[in-house]
Amino acid sequence: MAERSQDPPEEPGEVVSPFSGIQAAFPRRVKRNSKLPLVIGGCVILLGIAISGAFVLKGYLKDPYRTLEPFPVSKYLDGYRALAGSRFKAEVRVEADLGWKENVGRLMLFSSSGESRPIAVMVPAALAKEIYFTKGQVYLAELEVKEGGLIYANSCKKN
Repeated sequence: MAERSQDPPEEPGEVVSPFSGIQAAFPRRVKRNSKLPLVIGGCVILLGIAISGAFVLKGYLKDPYRTLEPFPVSKYLDGYRALAGSRFKAEVRVEADLGWKENVGRLMLFSSSGESRPIAVMVPAALAKEIYFTKGQVYLAELEVKEGGLIYANSCKKN
């Protein structure tokens, strides 16, 4: 309980409140900083944006095909010599399986996106054993034009 002080008034006509000498039973409320929740919320949002950006950047940098140019089908069909020894990326769709030879690989007929004429691609034996090609499936592939104009698939992943 609070205590009262029994001091008499200093001047005879002065009115003194009966509560003037009483200390509060409850402590004064401390004014909180109203900007703190905004700062914390802003930090959480920025952290979320930073984490999302890191995942997008990681996915972009992990893409093995990002530095390769798209395969120029029409330029290849006009004359492969200018493309010999070059590597490209291509989104290809399986049209047909032309055959398999042990320790050599599988010769596949692919159509490239945006091109009506198909191209024959040699899928090396090691890669052909990992992937089961079915007509109509779409793959993202790293293609290389080798000696004689034969196109080799160095890698393939289902799109």
